[in-house]
Amino acid sequence: MDPLDFLENKELLRFFRCNKTEMSCMENPHTFLSQLRDHNLIPEDRYKKVSRMKSKDNLKKGLYGVLDWLERERSQHIKVFWGCVFRDTIMNQYPKLQMMRNSLMDGSFHFTTQLPERVEKEEQGEGKRKELSEDEEGEKKRDDSVKKKRKLRSSVCNDDEEEPGPSSKLTPSQKKKSKKICFSPLLKNAEKNAVWTWPLFKSQLQITCGDQKGILIRAKLAKGEKCIVVDKQWFTPTEFEKFSGKGSHRNWKWSIRCSDTPLATLIQEGHLKTVGYKCREKAKRSLFPSDHLITVEDGDEDDEDEESNLEKDEQVSSSSKETSPEVTDVEGETEEQMDPGSSRASSQTLFKVTCGDLAGTLHKKRFASGTCGKSIRSETSWMTPVEFLKEASCQTDASWKKDIKWEGEPLNDLIQADILRIHSLLCNCRLCKPDSTDLDDQKNDDECLICKGGEESLVECDTCPRSFHQKCHLPHVDAAILGDGGQWVCTFCVFTSIRDCRYGEELQREAAMSRQISQHMLECQYLLLCLRTADEENTFAEDPRLYLSDYSKVVSSPMWLCKVADKLQEQLYRTVGGFVSDVQLIFTNCASYNRENADFLARGNRLKEFFDREFKTVFSICE
Repeated sequence: MDPLDFLENKELLRFFRCNKTEMSCMENPHTFLSQLRDHNLIPEDRYKKVSRMKSKDNLKKGLYGVLDWLERERSQHIKVFWGCVFRDTIMNQYPKLQMMRNSLMDGSFHFTTQLPERVEKEEQGEGKRKELSEDEEGEKKRDDSVKKKRKLRSSVCNDDEEEPGPSSKLTPSQKKKSKKICFSPLLKNAEKNAVWTWPLFKSQLQITCGDQKGILIRAKLAKGEKCIVVDKQWFTPTEFEKFSGKGSHRNWKWSIRCSDTPLATLIQEGHLKTVGYKCREKAKRSLFPSDHLITVEDGDEDDEDEESNLEKDEQVSSSSKETSPEVTDVEGETEEQMDPGSSRASSQTLFKVTCGDLAGTLHKKRFASGTCGKSIRSETSWMTPVEFLKEASCQTDASWKKDIKWEGEPLNDLIQADILRIHSLLCNCRLCKPDSTDLDDQKNDDECLICKGGEESLVECDTCPRSFHQKCHLPHVDAAILGDGGQWVCTFCVFTSIRDCRYGEELQREAAMSRQISQHMLECQYLLLCLRTADEENTFAEDPRLYLSDYSKVVSSPMWLCKVADKLQEQLYRTVGGFVSDVQLIFTNCASYNRENADFLARGNRLKEFFDREFKTVFSICE
């Protein structure tokens, strides 16, 4: 099944309109035009007029006119258009088409974004419309006279036949300017043609710094070697900056340019790669604290930005490579830890992510794309990456791949390393094509909050993302409650909603301990559920005698969290103090048995401190 079958004509037409300008800027579009002609999408005469054009600017404008005509006259065949240009042979020749197809496949193009209303010139008054048509007729006559004159001349460039697009009419003076471009040096067109993306410059770039010109070798820059050659002399970027008389800038990424575009921009956009461009400054500064390796004069840090500091550190690394091998080893270890493609990242299923001030956990098994699969769990809800981005920064564009970060790196690094995989539009899984039940299930956790068990028979809270097994929750969830079709709210949500009005004044600890537990069952159940959640590895959940053969020799009165939960469920406690005593007994037993096991002793102490804090908060205990 073709992926375009998933989209309606109006969506594909809107996608066409938004990408029409980009398609008109394709280099050497003759194959593209031939494909449209072969599928009867454009007439023969229009194809011949545009394909005979030699000037690049005229060719772009003529191609835009063809696409504009196709949108008006052939809109009903929009699926045929995308079907014929999304062929592998065509996309291999035009990377722009491959990028457009990818934006459809991974969901990064949003059809829900509201575009401004389209305003046509025909909406003007009747008099203006008539005046406009007269101007167009006069301009056409002038164009014809200019073309006749051109035929009488002998020129280096062949005469261009041009069909102006409906949205851009050229005057004769403007046409003369475009003709001059035929004789311009290659780099003068860099801003329009992005020379760093041309196949000719795949391995090297022509660069300038001040009045000096040189050739930058891309592969050497990526390896951190001397990468700039001037008259058979090799330089590092910093050395070339000094050679050009710009050494005082101390920021080669901005002072060295390719066609008036700083190298920093090319690096940030991914056109160039350089060693240590991201997240290396911190590691380097921690490795060279001594004065004999780095000397910073007073006031230098105020004058240098982060990029110049980074370059200075790279120079020190290069100069001390032979004398300080241990530094190289540490640096390599640091970079390996930062690499999203490392074995550590590959084996992970949970990723702590941030976007601005918002933090969450991305679950790999729930991830499908930016808009499919609620894969990020915040404190309050499950969200898709796009929803997470919107919640954090109120943005609605497709920048979630770079704005959501894991360990300071954009999420796109995990996608490129194939650790996170974006599903195809053809995917029919429960994340990409969910039914109403699947959508509802995505709002809640896939495992029990208490025992961390699997998905079977989970009870989902209707007001928060938590899920529980029926017997893990306190109180236990009766099947009759679930069968009535009403909403079910967990103990966490119930307690949070009434905690502010539970006590009007503070209590002494003794007064709280002596109270009847029947009046404070909710507080005790909440406290025990908090303990079970904090005990992430379930260290204190089960009877220790089941796996410790000598436990009874050391501890005479064993106690564990599941036993306390059972006693609460069966209402065997009379006072709050009885419940608290059993919980404290767990920590006392832990301290007695683990005197020589610092790890388990520390776990028990941390959980005890957590319980004491929560108890004071829940019962408003004053000290």
